[in-house]
Amino acid sequence: MWKKAIGLSLGVALAAGGLAGCGGNNTKDSAASTAPTAGPKKVIKYWTDDRHDQEYIKEMINKFNTTNKDNIEVELTVLSENYAQSVDVAFAGNQAPDLLRLKSGNAETFYKKGYLAPLDSYMTDELKAKFKDLLIDKVNIFDGKLVSLPNTGLTLRLVYNQELFEKAGIAKPPVSLQEMVDVAKKITDMGKKDGIYGFALNFKSPKSAFDRSVREILSLSGYQGLGYDIKTAQFDFGPYAEVMKYFKQMYDNGSILPGAATLDIDPMRAQFAAGKIGMYLSFSTEPGVYVDQFPTKIKWGGALAPTLDGTIKGTSEIVSAGTWMGISDKSPNKDAAWTFMKFMYGDEILTTYHEKGFGIAVVPSIAAKAKKPEITGMEGFLVGKYDSMWPVSPNVTPEGANYADTFFKYMLSGGDLGAITKDLNTRYNAALTKAADKGEVKVSPNPSFDPAKLQGK
Repeated sequence: MWKKAIGLSLGVALAAGGLAGCGGNNTKDSAASTAPTAGPKKVIKYWTDDRHDQEYIKEMINKFNTTNKDNIEVELTVLSENYAQSVDVAFAGNQAPDLLRLKSGNAETFYKKGYLAPLDSYMTDELKAKFKDLLIDKVNIFDGKLVSLPNTGLTLRLVYNQELFEKAGIAKPPVSLQEMVDVAKKITDMGKKDGIYGFALNFKSPKSAFDRSVREILSLSGYQGLGYDIKTAQFDFGPYAEVMKYFKQMYDNGSILPGAATLDIDPMRAQFAAGKIGMYLSFSTEPGVYVDQFPTKIKWGGALAPTLDGTIKGTSEIVSAGTWMGISDKSPNKDAAWTFMKFMYGDEILTTYHEKGFGIAVVPSIAAKAKKPEITGMEGFLVGKYDSMWPVSPNVTPEGANYADTFFKYMLSGGDLGAITKDLNTRYNAALTKAADKGEVKVSPNPSFDPAKLQGK
């Protein structure tokens, strides 16, 4: 859990140019070492699916390659897509890289597959102090073994077109879901003749769309955002279903941008940049997107997501935090890989990474001294009282359709929401029991959990 000091001192940044974690073209980059060398050359391969920071990472790799005294040369590979599958193929074919980009969505999976080497033996007293209170079970630590160190995280917000709000006579962003429905309809009624609609999301991938929207609405409302009840250690999609009632209202009354079922994230952003969308929900990557990827002249901002009833009973979950790089357990050059990794986790690089707007610094010593990036729209994504990490929920795969596909189908076609919710609960809890019996997940009820106590952490 992040400490209160971090929330108060974070300057804030964002990943510029596309969602943090999306890929770019496959590229490799290395530089010959001109520094004094010792022993035979060790070539270290680092794989990542991040596109937004690749020029800076290349620059740092070149610096490392030309200054390290251990005759280590790092090669960077940026994978455009299918990162996890490419990693699987590489390990299966004994072609695994030495270093991997880790995120909250892949760290546990990679660990369970035996891809990640423990870092505990490399941790000095200085490093332990630097990352104190930031190392989280099931994020950085698995089975008592440290496999990654934190760097940055992402906040989530309601992104809204201030010009359309003003034109429609709307004074401020909605704070409840009913207000969001009403605002979306008002903007649509005003602008539909010009191709303007009140709301949109990248529904081509329902899970991506809901994990950047419903997840935050629920966490601010006091519920874990992925359907898991921390108090009972069971899945309960009842609160999720309540949110979906409002999404269905927007779909039924025509407030959602047409073609929702095939809309991907970048085409949606292009429409927002063109002034055709009133609001959507997404990550703190968005300000950078509208500087570099889809430059826009519209006046826009970010605000906390609305809640179920307009009251904040929890916090907006900070996501994709806690991990950055990890060492392959199959690497024959683990010590050399750690030498590079330690270089990348140095104060100067972490500080500059934040200041250049590639992510929100989460290390207290970095957050305290890093300057705030001057990027339009960033002020709405600043970490504050109502932002925090949440306990990690178990990752299980149910029989049949997942919650996102199931609820998206309801949004489009309707149905018995109570029966749909009951079925999801049954299937997800069956999968949870199965995973727990196999020892794949460990869960226990926490009846005293109070989401309001996360505020200011």
